[in-house]
Amino acid sequence: MISSWKDFFEATKEKEYSKRLKSFLDKEYSEHQCFPPRQLMFNAFELTDPKTLKVVIIGQDPYHNDGQAMGLSFSVNKGIDLPPSLRNIYREIENDLGIRMDYDSGDLTPWAKQGVLLYNARLSVRAHVPLSHSIPEYDEFTADLMAYLDSLPQTIVFLLWGYFARKFSKFVANPNHFVLESNHPSPMSANRGGWFNQHQFSRCNALLTEHGATPIDWRN
Repeated sequence: MISSWKDFFEATKEKEYSKRLKSFLDKEYSEHQCFPPRQLMFNAFELTDPKTLKVVIIGQDPYHNDGQAMGLSFSVNKGIDLPPSLRNIYREIENDLGIRMDYDSGDLTPWAKQGVLLYNARLSVRAHVPLSHSIPEYDEFTADLMAYLDSLPQTIVFLLWGYFARKFSKFVANPNHFVLESNHPSPMSANRGGWFNQHQFSRCNALLTEHGATPIDWRN
């Protein structure tokens, strides 16, 4: 089993898709404004050690407006207004767990440091053009990542929100791993039902506790 992100990236970097992906990113970042800043593309991996990983939350691609993206799915830099999806996440945490969230901060780094991998299936995006980096190479990278995650022996809960994220449930076969699904927290989806009162966060913590892992402190 690959024991660290370094080993994982070493195993993938010589694959043909990795070479094509690097060429694509070199061109995009040199010719266009892209988010997050390139040095933060792998922020999720830098903040969350695979040995202590407990939860995986999969987003589609980074926020595409100025100053938002910071390399963690759903998270924004301090000082940036909360995007609607993140605001709905906070509302549901409050409803579910009876705790108060800090609506002045959208930085989810405290989650990442506890073992929550906040992963965007596309690690980059061209400024103001959502889904502009939806390329096959990212699909191949994500498939390799999911295979690696499913090889980890510890209890892991995959929180898959919305149609896009739910597609990744097919990669979860390890009996120590669990999938919790709901609608996406974006207003268009959440207001139709299927996000609020789904208790994603308490159910996640219950699974972790039941299988001997420390629950996540979802306060920010």
